Amino acid sequence: MKRYASQSLVIALAVSIGAAPLSAQRVSDEHVQELIKAAAERVGAQTGAPGQSQVQTVDDRPTVDLKLDDAVKLALERNLDIAVQRLNPSTFDYSIAGLNANYRPTLTSLISHGATTNPSTQTISGAAAGTGIETGTNTYNGGVAQNIKWGGGSLAVTLNNNKQSTTSLTALFNPAYNTNWSAQFTQPLLRNFRIDNTRQQLVITKLNQDISETQLQATIINTVSNVRNAYWDLVFAVQSVEVARRSVALADQLVRDNQTRVEIGTMAPIDVVQAQSQAATQRQNLATAEGTRRTNELALKRLIVAGTQDPNWMATINPVDRPEFTPATVDVAAAVRRALENRTDLQIARKNLQVNDVTMKYLSNQTLPQADLQARYGLIGQGGVQYITSGSGINRQVIGEIPGGYVDALNSLFGRNYPTWAVQLNVSYPIGTSTQEATAARARVQLNQVAAQVKQVELQIATDITNAATNVQNNVERVQAAQAAREFAQRTLDAEQSKFEVGMSTNYFVVQAQRDLATAQNNELQAVLAYRKSLVELERLQQTSLTNSNITIVGR
Repeated sequence: MKRYASQSLVIALAVSIGAAPLSAQRVSDEHVQELIKAAAERVGAQTGAPGQSQVQTVDDRPTVDLKLDDAVKLALERNLDIAVQRLNPSTFDYSIAGLNANYRPTLTSLISHGATTNPSTQTISGAAAGTGIETGTNTYNGGVAQNIKWGGGSLAVTLNNNKQSTTSLTALFNPAYNTNWSAQFTQPLLRNFRIDNTRQQLVITKLNQDISETQLQATIINTVSNVRNAYWDLVFAVQSVEVARRSVALADQLVRDNQTRVEIGTMAPIDVVQAQSQAATQRQNLATAEGTRRTNELALKRLIVAGTQDPNWMATINPVDRPEFTPATVDVAAAVRRALENRTDLQIARKNLQVNDVTMKYLSNQTLPQADLQARYGLIGQGGVQYITSGSGINRQVIGEIPGGYVDALNSLFGRNYPTWAVQLNVSYPIGTSTQEATAARARVQLNQVAAQVKQVELQIATDITNAATNVQNNVERVQAAQAAREFAQRTLDAEQSKFEVGMSTNYFVVQAQRDLATAQNNELQAVLAYRKSLVELERLQQTSLTNSNITIVGR
């Protein structure tokens, strides 16, 4: 505030001098010269040491020199967005495992022991009236069942074993061992033959896993592009700070030169005020550039650190690479072909088309009649202690027995003494339009819609590539024009300073030339930055940033 007050004082003095009558100027000339000298001394004292910028920061953080390739490597290793996306494909492994479990064999078993007592109600019951018939049963059953992926059929094999002891006099075997083996195969012939719900979900889940892996690739590609853009933004900010510091140095040098000219009497103090104003403006620009540098540094850190505990989070990042300007020639047709081959969004759209196609096939299959063919074959075995009796009914008496056991039942089973078999066909078909037909019709419309979306994505890709190529060419011309403008601005400043030193130019034109040079230098930096970022965008749109950087995504 004091400095601006002093500047106001000098300006006020100059205005008052210019407004005073000529006679008054002559009378008070000596007094006015004293006031001007005092004002100049106050301005010089409040300015401080010559050439010293008032924008100072205290930063004791460690400095990390970082190359662009190293920044990309850190992002691939530590970026949290990539870390989160990398886990998604693995979640589908569990879904696929759960669906495949439907085709694994299932073992069944049953062990039971029980007893019943039934009243005798008939002569052939084997007991006198009023006497109960006790029967004890031990059951040992086992089996295996499995769904078959091909054809959607199912197979079940069972082996039932039964031991029965009774007090009935009419029993031929006591204890009796009964063994039953059976195999049944069920095969859909129309509905659920080519595809069923489980197989549909299995195919779709695998496609969704592929989509997730493609999304991971897209995340990596976008992250690499974002890191490159953030790196060049930081480089631009650092170079902008350097330009601002040079501008401050030039402005301070002009202040010192003007103060010297005031002291020797070749310049009015008002010219010092003008130079001081220019120096203050340049310091403000330097402060703005420093703030932009810190903001861009934080944006780059967000992409390359694993968290706030990462050493690079608290360090000062010093980007050591500088953008080189080499005009590039873009083959638009080749770029479009590469994009159509590599673009992840197009791959995802095509995968979604496959998902809808699988759903369409399943729903169309569900409109077919239900026709299931079942075939069953079984064997029965029997054995045990066989009684030799005489008489009949309740007068029947056991006069002997033939030893036997479970082995006899197995021999009877494997000897196929008592085979059974059956074949049947079950058919069902709804009358009129079914729910499945309506659902299939809706799915057909959705399939056509997704197919149109794929073509839409292809057209958008061609449009994006063409625009990006045009942007690259425009930025080439922009850089060339900015370089020429900066060279002319430098020559203009040199000429004005030379003329100013010999009295052929004014302080105003020197200050204006300094401003023009600073503007031209910043415009050149912005043009080079825009050019580098347009190349990054062109690579991103072609999805070639990984191959160009020799980055390979290893499968899970």
